[in-house]
This record gives sequence, C-alpha cells and structure tokens, in this order.
Amino acid sequence: MDPLILLSLLLICLPLGYLAWTMLSTDKKGQAVARDILARGAHRAEVEKKVSRGLLDKIGHRLTPAGYVQKLDRLLSLAGRPVNLPLGRVLAAKPALGLMGGLLGLYLSAIGTTPIIKLVGLFVLFLGYFIPDLLLYSKGIERQKAMQLELANTLDQMLISVEAGLGFEGAMARAGENGKGPLAEELVRTLQDMQVGRSRRESYLALAERTNIPELRSFVQAVVQADTYGIAISRVLRVQAKVMRVKRRQRAEEKAMKLPVTILFPLLFFIFPVLFIAILGPAVISTIETFSGQ
Repeated sequence: MDPLILLSLLLICLPLGYLAWTMLSTDKKGQAVARDILARGAHRAEVEKKVSRGLLDKIGHRLTPAGYVQKLDRLLSLAGRPVNLPLGRVLAAKPALGLMGGLLGLYLSAIGTTPIIKLVGLFVLFLGYFIPDLLLYSKGIERQKAMQLELANTLDQMLISVEAGLGFEGAMARAGENGKGPLAEELVRTLQDMQVGRSRRESYLALAERTNIPELRSFVQAVVQADTYGIAISRVLRVQAKVMRVKRRQRAEEKAMKLPVTILFPLLFFIFPVLFIAILGPAVISTIETFSGQ
C-alpha cells in the first residue's frame, strides 16, 4: 500500500477512534458519586442559577463528549484556569476552529494536485479542532515547571516562619503573600478553601490534585499524615525542604549531563559545516585555480 494513503488513513482513523473512546469511557461512577454528594442534606437551597450561555457555548457542550470535557477541565486546572479561557469558551472555540480548519483543509485539498498537498489539507482539518488542547497543554507544562522551581524556596520560607513561631497555615499565608508565582497562588487558594469551610485534609488533597508535580504531591501526603498522627510540622517541613533541595540539585545535574547530547546535533548540522567552509574553502579554491591553470 502507498505510504501516503496509509498515513492519511491513520490521520483520519486515530482521531475518530479517540473521540469514540472518550464517549465510551465516561466516568459514570464518578458522576453518580458527585450527584450523591450534592443531594445530601435536608436544608438545601431551592434557588437555581441559570447560567447564560452563548450559542457557540451550547453547541460546544453538545458536540463534546462528557469524558473529553473532563479531560479539558483537567488541562485547565493544570494551566491555572486562566481568566480569558474558561471551559465554556474553550468548548465554544473548538467547533469554530475545527470548522475553519475544515474549510481551509478542503480548499487545500481542492487546489492541490499532489498527494502531499491533500495530506496537508487533512492535517489542517484536525489541527484546527485540537489547537485549544495544545495551547492548554503547553501552558500547563510551563506552569508546572515554574511551580517545581519555586517549591524548594517556598518550603524554606515556610520552615523559617514555623520555627519563628507561626502556625502552618500562617506560614502558608506568609509564603503566599510574599510569593508571586503560581505556587503562591495555589497556597492562597488552599487557604481560601479552608476559610469557606472545607476541611484541612480535603484542602491539602485538592492542592495535590490541581498540580502534576510528584514532589508537591509527596509533600502534601507528608503534611496530611503529620496532621493525622500528630507529628510536629516543623520536623516534616525540615525533612521535606532538605529533600526538595536535593532533588533540585539532582535535576540541575541531570540537565547538565544532557547538555552535550543536546548540542551535538546543532554542532553537526550548523556549526561544523560553516567551520569546514571557512577553513577548507580557501584551500579548495586555490587548489582548483592551480589545476585549472595547468
């Protein structure tokens, strides 16, 4: 079979299979548990809020499978839930961008005479629909990296505050007020969850769920266990701060070890050819002139 035909079939079948899988893999058990939690209590408010949605928002909600909506919500959570990108706007933008990509892909396929141009048209068709996913994924990765870099310094600040006499929540509030990055925002949000009546354990676990950093998850688990068994929080902070500093140094050493491999390909393809031309070029020219003169 022609490789171009096989690649085009893969580009068509894989996204369709993924959408079918998201429809079939809807978390029905989780939805049932959420409904049960929301239905608890005898004194429930009878006032219902009607959320006004635009036409594109409604179309996006109806066209997007429930499991896929949960994955988009998870990407938004990792990206910090930007104010200019709520879930409704993302769901509204996906069909619109998909339609624009489809029209552009059909136009490229219509004017193209070679199979590669038609393949590019199919690629543009699916790229338009998945552009919001790529943007959210990229923003989430950048945010998680920034939080990972801030974690060791934040734990040091909290340890100093606790040893100076503040409580753990007071140390979190001080670190959140003095910090300016996404980790400080997450600490402030955790304290706000406690202020509105959420338990400490649920607030800490929600902090771990909103991030994708193994070090932060292990720290949250250590704090939860210390709160459960009555362990001194200063000891936990001291141990965790030391571990975070060691892991930060290990990450720096790992990046330094990967650096020669990273610069190998730019050296081979961009720097060495220029050096060869600059060094051997005059010798080659003089050799050609010598032999041509004979």
